[in-house]
Amino acid sequence: MVKRFSDLRYSNGRAASPRDVAQAISGNRREFLRLITGAGAAASVFGPASLQAIVAPKARKAVVVTFGGGARDDETFMPDGQENIPHLLNELIPQATFYSQVVNKGILGHYVATASIVTGVYENFNNFASVSPNNPTVFEYFRKDLKRPATDAWVVAPSNGFARIGESGHKAYGPGLGAGVILPKRLLTAALSRTADGSRYEHLLRDNYETPLFAPTLAGKQIELAQMAEVLKLSSDDFTSHAGGLGSPDELSVYIAKHLMQELAPSLLWVTLHDIDIAHSGTFSLYVDGIKRADRLCAELWRSIQTHPEYANKTNMYILPDFGRDSDIDAGGNGFQHHRTGDAMSRTTWMMVLGPDVKQNVVIDRPVESIDLIPTLGKFFGFDARLSPGTPIVEVA
Repeated sequence: MVKRFSDLRYSNGRAASPRDVAQAISGNRREFLRLITGAGAAASVFGPASLQAIVAPKARKAVVVTFGGGARDDETFMPDGQENIPHLLNELIPQATFYSQVVNKGILGHYVATASIVTGVYENFNNFASVSPNNPTVFEYFRKDLKRPATDAWVVAPSNGFARIGESGHKAYGPGLGAGVILPKRLLTAALSRTADGSRYEHLLRDNYETPLFAPTLAGKQIELAQMAEVLKLSSDDFTSHAGGLGSPDELSVYIAKHLMQELAPSLLWVTLHDIDIAHSGTFSLYVDGIKRADRLCAELWRSIQTHPEYANKTNMYILPDFGRDSDIDAGGNGFQHHRTGDAMSRTTWMMVLGPDVKQNVVIDRPVESIDLIPTLGKFFGFDARLSPGTPIVEVA
């Protein structure tokens, strides 16, 4: 179903605001259009031509932002949670095509779930294993099919466990064809090894919220501290000094992403935010703080895109959680703290897409899957995600 926010009205004739629509979405994802008189079964405004392959101009760019430790509706789109996402709700959604039902049918662990989104295939490896995805990543499709250089695809990842996310173990792709991976925590750890004062940075250095025992073996194509000055034009002293004034790892990641945009202007940039996953600590206030921070940082990135000459008017931005978290009423779960049950709340999230050719103020209420993103990016850029069983999302492909 497709419906513009501006077209939605209540029975008394009052137009539904984006906040009203968001509340309706969260109240019942599948039925929200029925709550607003006249919405009914809206006809799609996208015809068969939109299914055809596009040969995209080289100028096109895409920025993908995923939330590791995805937020629930209770703390976002439900009435009591809307105060936590003012930027998503009031600034970004009115400019976006918003998908109210994005389903993840795979393993609900952050690295493996992100790998599934990145490959467009539900990966099935151990979430805490230091392995590459089995299937080609979006970065490999992008670079191989379009003959793009290594500097044109980058990942800014939340933890050392994501060191191998940039390229797969697939024999037809793999080493030499993936994205460069920047692990801000690893860079900061290396920078701090040169100094005596590391205590003020402890809040930025915890690698994994789900299990403190996980110490990944680093491998893959991640940037090293010595390369940072050359690639990002950012010395280790500048980096450390700026990090000291930041409140969270996600802020550090966005700081790095902005430097990448400024220095290399990659056509494909993937940023994974991870602060929300502090919910595993059991502290609700920190979990909510992570949601609020992700909300603010997404808006900051979009504003940077809109004002950057290499990105303005040529960039699509895709924002989606990797999955949700357990329901408070599921006896087998731990509510906001974990994502173990595989219930609907854990598996069903949302996605918004913004960009110069994306329809604004549009809500799509049919289910799509998280693995559909990579074939969608394939249509957008003009590469073939040939091994993904996902389906291009026609409204934004």
